[in-house]
Amino acid sequence: MIETVDAFHRGRFHVVQPKGVGHRSGVDAMLLASLVNANGPVSVADFGAGAGAAGLAVASRLFQASVLLVERSSVMADCARKTLSLPENVALAPRVTVLEADVTSRGKARLAAGLADDVHDHVIMNPPFNDPADRTTPDVLKAEAHAMADGLFEGWIRTAGAVLKPGGQLSLIARPQSIAEIIAACGRRFGGLEITVVHPRPAADATRLLVTAVKGSRARLLFRPPLFLHGGDGHAFTPEADALNNGRSAIIRRGSPRR
Repeated sequence: MIETVDAFHRGRFHVVQPKGVGHRSGVDAMLLASLVNANGPVSVADFGAGAGAAGLAVASRLFQASVLLVERSSVMADCARKTLSLPENVALAPRVTVLEADVTSRGKARLAAGLADDVHDHVIMNPPFNDPADRTTPDVLKAEAHAMADGLFEGWIRTAGAVLKPGGQLSLIARPQSIAEIIAACGRRFGGLEITVVHPRPAADATRLLVTAVKGSRARLLFRPPLFLHGGDGHAFTPEADALNNGRSAIIRRGSPRR
């Protein structure tokens, strides 16, 4: 398998990614990481971490964050381990750990896999959110990373609710058509949902949702101002999107968790 070493946050960290197969991280991972905001030591679990881009983006911006990269695919988990061994990541690697596990495991199987109850301040996730009928691919690794299975959000969010501390924050990125399933999966586990709708350009329909929620909260759902990735012309990021993509700012909740 051919691999590339790709720079993020303008070279502050690098990620080993497969070329031509599997999922390659980009703007989605950086936007997901921007949802985590904390002062002081904080524990973050990155579900479906792939090669570790989103989790390392959190560690790159928050100098006291400890990050657990949780990935089911042995191929992608191996990429994450190679990522941590890069000399460019020597400053981040001591605060980042790779756990090869299925986040949909339940009960004793989940605990045995290393996903313990009530231990993390944040869980971030970029679940496979393409409908299986949207696109087919002979690349099994890519299909696993991109194609949604029935009940996917329920399974991932259930586990997030188990491993988060009371008052901990769930953050995820998804397609707009998944909003009903996300809200249903949060159920009584999470409240205070804050949703940012992401548009490629001001005149274009939304392509992503950024969602945060707090374990045990009873606060009401809030739609935040939209995020536009690009202006009306050209391919340059807007100043806001560029700052988020390069780890210079974060999306701070209106009703922030205690941490």
